[in-house]
Amino acid sequence: METTHFDAEAFFAALDAQRQVKKLTWKQVAVETGVSASTLTRMAQGRKPDVDGLAALLRWSGLKAEDFVITGPKQPQGKAETLAMICSQLRADPHLKREDAEALEAIIRVAYEKLRTT
Repeated sequence: METTHFDAEAFFAALDAQRQVKKLTWKQVAVETGVSASTLTRMAQGRKPDVDGLAALLRWSGLKAEDFVITGPKQPQGKAETLAMICSQLRADPHLKREDAEALEAIIRVAYEKLRTT
């Protein structure tokens, strides 16, 4: 039987990446989003945000909730899918030259292959 769940860990990791790119502290994220610092702390510990907090964080970050909704058993996506999504995002980033995106892709591919579990 398939189940559907929200991947809170992946969402928090994506938020953290967005925070780092914007060079903000978590306290500043709390102020900008209106989400309490305690909610962000709980999310860092693997808890899911409430629906209003989720909406505010999605609006602030530009992320899409559907990217974190998983149907089926909670398992990592396939290697190709994960890397394809990362590469796609790097190439779409207007702040990166093509060759810079390709360099980052190469680094990520090597690290992913080294660290992934089979």
